[in-house]
Amino acid sequence: MATFPHPSTSFMPPEERTAGAPSAAPRQKAVTWRSVALAAILLPINAYWVVQMEVVRYSAHPTTISLFFNLIFILLMLTLINRWVSGRFPRLALTRGELLFVYAVLAVGSCLCGHDMFQILVPMLSWSTRYADNANQWDTLFNPLLPTWAFVKDKDIIAGYYIGNDTLYRVAYIRAWLPVALVWSGFMGLLLFVMLCINAILRRQWTDNERLSYPIIQLPLQISSEQSFQPGGVFRNRLFWIGFFLASFVDLVNSLNVYYPGIPTIFTPGRGSSFYDAQLWITQKPWNAIGWTPLSFYPFIIGLGMLMPLDFLFSCWFFYIFWKMQRVVTVAMAWDQDPRFPYDNNQAFGAYIAFCIMSLWLSRGYLAQVFQCALGRRSEIDDRNEPIRYRQALLGIVVGMGGLIWFSMLMGMTPWLAILFFLIYVALAVAITRMRAEMGTPVHDLHFTGPDWILTETLGTRAFTPAQLVAFSIFFWFNRAYRSHPMPHQLEAFKLAEQSYSDYRKWFWAMALFGILAAFVAFWAMLHLMYDYGARAKSTMTFGPEAYTRLEGWLKTPKFGSFPAGVAAGVGFITALFLQWMRVRFTWWPFHPLAYAVTSSWSINLVWLPLFFAWVLKVVILRYGGRIAFQRSIPFFIGLMLGQFVLGSFLNIYGIIREVPTYQFWQ
Repeated sequence: MATFPHPSTSFMPPEERTAGAPSAAPRQKAVTWRSVALAAILLPINAYWVVQMEVVRYSAHPTTISLFFNLIFILLMLTLINRWVSGRFPRLALTRGELLFVYAVLAVGSCLCGHDMFQILVPMLSWSTRYADNANQWDTLFNPLLPTWAFVKDKDIIAGYYIGNDTLYRVAYIRAWLPVALVWSGFMGLLLFVMLCINAILRRQWTDNERLSYPIIQLPLQISSEQSFQPGGVFRNRLFWIGFFLASFVDLVNSLNVYYPGIPTIFTPGRGSSFYDAQLWITQKPWNAIGWTPLSFYPFIIGLGMLMPLDFLFSCWFFYIFWKMQRVVTVAMAWDQDPRFPYDNNQAFGAYIAFCIMSLWLSRGYLAQVFQCALGRRSEIDDRNEPIRYRQALLGIVVGMGGLIWFSMLMGMTPWLAILFFLIYVALAVAITRMRAEMGTPVHDLHFTGPDWILTETLGTRAFTPAQLVAFSIFFWFNRAYRSHPMPHQLEAFKLAEQSYSDYRKWFWAMALFGILAAFVAFWAMLHLMYDYGARAKSTMTFGPEAYTRLEGWLKTPKFGSFPAGVAAGVGFITALFLQWMRVRFTWWPFHPLAYAVTSSWSINLVWLPLFFAWVLKVVILRYGGRIAFQRSIPFFIGLMLGQFVLGSFLNIYGIIREVPTYQFWQ
C-alpha cells in the first residue's frame, strides 16, 4: 500500500509532523475576477442553505462545529467540476488558490449567517416591538432606549416577518429594512476588519515561527490538492473508500429509518435522533447530577480527532468527566443551594483569558519586533510579504476599535465600558483562534460567557445604568456563544493562501470587502426566508426573546455582583496557568489547559465520546504501528469525514427541495 502523501506539510499534529514550509515556491494567482465572481455568486446560495438548515428546519447545524460540512461539500463539488472543466477547457479551469479563496470567503459567510451571529441579530431588531405589551412593559422599560436608526419599529413592516406567507420584496419593506441592514453590515465589516488586522500581526508568529498545525483546514487542503487524485493519493486509496462507504452506509440506514421505522438504526435510538442520553439510566443521587450526557457516534468527529495531538484528545474526554464529577460532588456536598455552582462558564472564561495571555506572552519577543517595525525602527522582521504592513495593521486596529467604541457609545455605553467590553471580546477571540490553529478543537461554543455576561454577573447589574444594560443586550447577538466565530476562519484563510502559494495582501483586502458583503447577504437570507415561512409560525427556533427577557430581569430586579462568580473565574485562570506550567515542566504531563477550557460548555456533550474513540484508535495505531502506520491510516479517517459530509449534504438538500424531514447525521 502506498504511503499517503501530504499536500500540506502541517497535516500531522506537532508530535508527528516534519518541517518544511512552502514559502520558496513561486506565487500563484488566487484572488482573480473568476474567483471573486464565483464567491459572490455562491455567498447567497450558501447563506440560503445554512438558514434553511439551521432556522427553518432547525437541523444539521453545520456552523455549530469547527469544520463546516456545507463548505466541504461545496468545495468538493467545485473541485470535481473543475477537474472536468480542466480536461476539456484547460484555460477555463480554476487554480487551487482560486478554489481555496472561494472556500475561505464562504467560511466567513457561513459564520455570519450561522447559529451564533445574524440568526440572533435579525429577530432581535424587531422582537421587542412585536411582543411589547402591558404585562412586560417593554414599551416603557427599554424600547425608547433602542435607537430607531438601528432597529425596525413599524409593526406593519414586521408583521409579515413573523406571520409569513409574505415577501420581502415590497417597496415599503425594503425601505424599512435596507438602512438597518446597512448599519449592521457596516458594524460587522468593521469588527471583521479589526480581527483581520490582529490576524495579520499574529500570522507570522503562529504559522511560520511556532509552526502550528491547523488541523481544521487539512480536509479542504486534501480535497483541493491535485496529488489527492493521483496514484497513491487519498482518492485513489482503498482505505479512503472503505471509510467513505462505511460512514455513508451507517447514515443511509439511519436515514431510511426516518421513513421506514421497521428498519433498525445503527448506533442511534432512531426517531431522527443521533445519540442516546446516559442520564436516563442514572437516576440515583448524587450521580444523576451529571445531567444531559449524550452517547453519540459521529464518524466525522473520529476522523477529525485523528488530526489532533494525543494529549489534547485525552484531555478532552478526561476533563468532560471532570466537569460532570464537579456537579456530582456539588450535589453530594449540598452546595447546589446556589443553582449556578460550580460556575462552569466562569471557570471556562478564566481559562480562556489565561490561554490568551499565555499565547501572547510566548509571542512577546516577536510582538516587540512588530512594534519596532511598525515604528520604523530597526527590526529583525520584514513585513513586506505579510497580509498588510504592520504599521497599517496597528493603525487599522486603533481606528477600527475607535469606530467600534464610537458605535457602542451611540448604543448607550460610556467610553471606558466600551473599551473594556471589546478588550474582553478580543481576548476571547484570540484564544479561540489560537486553539483552533494549534489543536483543531472541534467545538468552542462558550455559551453565555461573553463580556456582557461576565461584567454584569461579577460586578452586578446595579453597577450599570439602564442605557448601558440596553447596550449590553443589543450586543447579545455576537456574544451569546462563539461556535461560528469568524476570526479563526480568517487566520485559516491566510494559511490557505500560504499553502496555495498566493499573495497574502490580495487575500486580506478581498476578505475585508467580502466581510461586508457576507454580512449583507446573511441579512438578506434571514429576511427572505422569514417573510416566506414566518419567524413565529414556521421557524422551529428563534433567539429573539433571549436578550430582552434577560434585560427585563436586569432592569426590574437589579442585583449586586456575585463574589462566587468572580472567584470561579479566578479559579479557572489559575488552574489553566497551573496546567500549562506542568505541561511545560514535565513532558509526561497528560492534561492540556486548553481542554480544560473547551470541555466546560454545551457542545462538548455531543463530541466527547467520538473523541474518546479517536484517542483509543490513535494510541493503538501509534503504539503498535508507529508513525508510518498512522500516516497510512489517515485516508480511512478522511473517508469517514467525507462519507458523512457528502451523503448528509445530499440528504439535506433533498429534504429542503421536497420539504420533507431527513435524518440529520449531526445533532
